[in-house]
Amino acid sequence: MINVAVAQSGGPTCAINSSLAGVYAEAVRHEDVGMIYGCFNGIDGVLRERFVDLRAELDSSSRLELLKKTPSTALGSCRIKLPADDEEVYGRIFSIFEKHNIGAFFYIGGNDSMDTVLKLSAYGRKIGSPIRIMGVPKTIDNDVLATDHTPGFGSAAKYIAATLREITRDSQVYNVDSVTIVEIMGRDAGWLAASTCVLRVVGESSPHLVYLPEKPFSSDKFIEDVKAQLKKRRAVVVAVSEGLKKADGGYAAEGYTSGVVDVFGHRYLAGLGKYLEDTVRREIGCKVRSVELNVMQRCASHIASKTDIEEAFAVGRAAVKAALDGESGRMMVFERLCDEPYEIKISSADISVIANGEKPFPSEWINPDGNGITDEAIPYFLPLIQGEVYPEMRAGLPLHFRLRAKPRA
Repeated sequence: MINVAVAQSGGPTCAINSSLAGVYAEAVRHEDVGMIYGCFNGIDGVLRERFVDLRAELDSSSRLELLKKTPSTALGSCRIKLPADDEEVYGRIFSIFEKHNIGAFFYIGGNDSMDTVLKLSAYGRKIGSPIRIMGVPKTIDNDVLATDHTPGFGSAAKYIAATLREITRDSQVYNVDSVTIVEIMGRDAGWLAASTCVLRVVGESSPHLVYLPEKPFSSDKFIEDVKAQLKKRRAVVVAVSEGLKKADGGYAAEGYTSGVVDVFGHRYLAGLGKYLEDTVRREIGCKVRSVELNVMQRCASHIASKTDIEEAFAVGRAAVKAALDGESGRMMVFERLCDEPYEIKISSADISVIANGEKPFPSEWINPDGNGITDEAIPYFLPLIQGEVYPEMRAGLPLHFRLRAKPRA
């Protein structure tokens, strides 16, 4: 009999709790699994022994279903970079695992979180530990290597596309030239901004311009593009990834960012939309506004993708099956078998080929001018935003899962 533990890390999504529910739902099926611990605030919760008994928290099917539909991280999150080589830190983590008879640890997160999985796995091998360490992918950025897509991305893409369509309706109200710039998350990979191309399926021509970090950005070329679009239509809608970079590698909105970086060396990005708004106002002089979607795109569970939520649940379950079958030092991945009818297979990949890497948006799906997405990308995106997940409501508002107990320490 072993106990298992699960933690969540990095930025929240609509689907990360569904993966947590999947881990629990599979673990509870196995008679050789005893306690199922949830660790508060990622690996920090492990180091502080801040655990919660998930059997007590998920004591009914209704609680489990509510967890699947609840956005953000029910267990809380962290952004902690484990040291490359620190016997004291890793020794403490594994002694805590052993103290609580934890035989398998599941870490749900994105690129930075997979660095933690890699380091824990390497230390476990070094000391000959039987404890299995498994990664469960998540990120709205969709930039994790080895997997066709990541849980959380489909719901974010669905929200962004729906929001862009509503912004388009709003932009067309007045009979004046206007430019609306929508800033979308995507530090170094433009998957989210690119996904707005799905609007063509419902007859929209917007966004009329799309700019991704994968192509060097020029403000002069941007102004030329906008002017060309204004000759075709009065209301121009532009989608931009927050991490646009110039040819020299610097961020396009360098003077509009705070300059603050996190523990992984990532700069906090904001201000690109405002920078481009000011540029259009100065160079063109028409009505212009910028919209920063910000955190709304991460946790808009009222318009989540059913495909996304179901796949997140399935990949959590698959991680437990893999660990109990003896796998360790791996992350669960999606392999796409077909676009239409949509079909995927869940397997696992060695964490060493995933951690600290990044999957860029394919250059062949970016138009020659670097300001739009080709139709060839649509079949990739479309299956990921399908289906609706209707939230449970009370007093006209969505219900959310909340932990009842305080962490055990």
